[in-house]
Amino acid sequence: MIKLIALDLDGTLNNSAKIITPKTRAALLAIQDRGVLLVLASGRPLPGLFREADSLGIAGFGGSLISYNGGKVIDYANKRVIYENSIPAATAHALLRHLGNYPVLPIVDDGQYIYTDQPQGFQMQQESRMNQLPIRTVDNVLAAVNFDPVKVLIAAPPEILAPHIAAISQPFTAELSFIQSAPFYLEATALGVNKGAALQMLCAELGIAREAVMAFGDAQNDLSMLQFAGIGVAMDNACATLKAVADEITLSNDDDGIAHTLGKYFPGLLP
Repeated sequence: MIKLIALDLDGTLNNSAKIITPKTRAALLAIQDRGVLLVLASGRPLPGLFREADSLGIAGFGGSLISYNGGKVIDYANKRVIYENSIPAATAHALLRHLGNYPVLPIVDDGQYIYTDQPQGFQMQQESRMNQLPIRTVDNVLAAVNFDPVKVLIAAPPEILAPHIAAISQPFTAELSFIQSAPFYLEATALGVNKGAALQMLCAELGIAREAVMAFGDAQNDLSMLQFAGIGVAMDNACATLKAVADEITLSNDDDGIAHTLGKYFPGLLP
């Protein structure tokens, strides 16, 4: 019996227009009425999950949010932090200095602001809008990062980022975890942080066995989450790596894949 459903956002819960379709929203509201908990699990900073969480009424049903690829987990009803694992500021500074050797843009936030010296840089404005985080333009990013960030996002067009991924990550393999959440994003978090580990910890807190968990995703950063879940579902638009480990492949995020699968497991869920 499924007791918890974990959902990636971009490419999974949201369609290509970055919205939850009415059919998918209706299915997820109905599933919560049946007592199933929802967990949103994203690489986004925590504020970037609030719009979707509110649209699905997650707070009223006792759901949780996993942000920063598993770096921070909260009970959304009371905003209680269940788990947080940040990058020490000294390590973040070393990474930022290292990134200066490559044609990439670091995007760092503290949950309130994004700090940058390139406010018009690649994906910067989009990250600000999508995550409801204003940009604070600074002269020196290193000096501005006087906190322990949960994540350092590394952005560049795919053809520029791909050749440098190994060189960027290699000096920090003993301190940081790196994962691609999109062809143009490389995400750095504290060592061992991932969606699957966060979901496992949350399920232990809630007393829910992994066999009672279903997870949906589309990208490489969803791999650990689908592997942990009793039923791991890849969207039809998912990357080949994720499809290879998924228990099932559903329709795409533009074709209500989540609602389609839930309809199979919960007869009568939708008209």
